[in-house]
Amino acid sequence: MVRALLLTALVASAAAFSSFAPRNLPSHAAVRSSNLSMKIYDWKRRTADESALHEEEFTFDNLRSAPGSRKRKNRKGRGIAAGQGATCGFGMRGQKSRSGRPTRPGFEGGQQPLYRRLPKFTGRPTGPGHEKEIFNLIKLDDINGAAEGSTVSFDSLLEAGATTKAKHGVHKVVMGREDFAAKGVTVQAHAFTKSAREAIEGAGGKCQLLSKTTNAVLEA
Repeated sequence: MVRALLLTALVASAAAFSSFAPRNLPSHAAVRSSNLSMKIYDWKRRTADESALHEEEFTFDNLRSAPGSRKRKNRKGRGIAAGQGATCGFGMRGQKSRSGRPTRPGFEGGQQPLYRRLPKFTGRPTGPGHEKEIFNLIKLDDINGAAEGSTVSFDSLLEAGATTKAKHGVHKVVMGREDFAAKGVTVQAHAFTKSAREAIEGAGGKCQLLSKTTNAVLEA
């Protein structure tokens, strides 16, 4: 009986000293399993409470930026510990490290800058001095062969062989070298010069303006 009691006491004491888990901790503290799965670049979102992100209604008083979207301003020239101290990222030597702006905007070291190369490129010109609209010119000489009382447009002149193909789809009637001889014709175009309009109307004809997008008659 005494041996059994001694053996029970020794087993209990051995079990008590061999346990590494403190007895005053709660039962769940000894469990080390976790369902956390996090990537390295997710560290800015660790403390973000996004549990009710798709549940609450957004109003002006609860709008807030996404975690990690607002970055703190980079303070330069405030010590080498910040990484942008002393030279502030401009280096130690060279023209671009000097105080003030060493070169003007658009300067490319002496080579032809971009704003001077662009006007030389092929294609539609852009920039100041290139906003004017380009028309295909129809001379009054091409309309002289039209019958009296007929309606003349660029398409009818092209079918009759009085003119050639046009590079631009907007047509303008201008004066020619010869006197205007067609009587009572109706000329349709997108624009007319003042002298061409006077010559057509002086011969008893009409000038009809066309829309530059739909080619519909705007003014009879």
